[in-house]
Amino acid sequence: MKKLLLALSVSAAALASTAANAADYVIDTQGAHASINFKVKHLGYSWLTGRFNDFSGKFSWDAEKPEASAIEVTIKTESVDTNHAERNKHLRSKDFLTVDQYPTSTFKSTGYKVTGKGTGELTGEFTLHGVTKTITFPVTQIGEGKDPWGGYRAGFSGTTSINLGDYGMDGYLGNLPVELELNVEGLRQ
Repeated sequence: MKKLLLALSVSAAALASTAANAADYVIDTQGAHASINFKVKHLGYSWLTGRFNDFSGKFSWDAEKPEASAIEVTIKTESVDTNHAERNKHLRSKDFLTVDQYPTSTFKSTGYKVTGKGTGELTGEFTLHGVTKTITFPVTQIGEGKDPWGGYRAGFSGTTSINLGDYGMDGYLGNLPVELELNVEGLRQ
């Protein structure tokens, strides 16, 4: 779940924009300008949606060499939030995230491939529930430019799908796909 979150989160690597040199960005979680969301079908009748409220990350990218871009995201699994206290407690339990044993989930990119103007495929190592898998997902640059406070920002979005069973969560939802969505706004350092 968080993986995407993470991975996606910084799809920033993909950017094909107007900066001349590589730059380092911190994901703006302080201003709540980033999110890691997920959704899974509930009994096949509707969507159960949620998010991870506590995560951090950074990315670097160079519009002239986007393939050299990189991102790292860390999610605190205990911050899972579906707007339902009992469900959140269950998701934190050994049936799913086992947050006492696996307090974080991470994504670290290993490559980026340009697929078009402002789009690409981000590949990296996603660790969830103590299991690391290589994932790839499409990313899109939302925009970039100066902010009203004299800073420079860049924003990206990406979505992918994982199966909980691939990450050692083999319970009754193990074969259901979980869609992960990452929306990131980074502040250039």
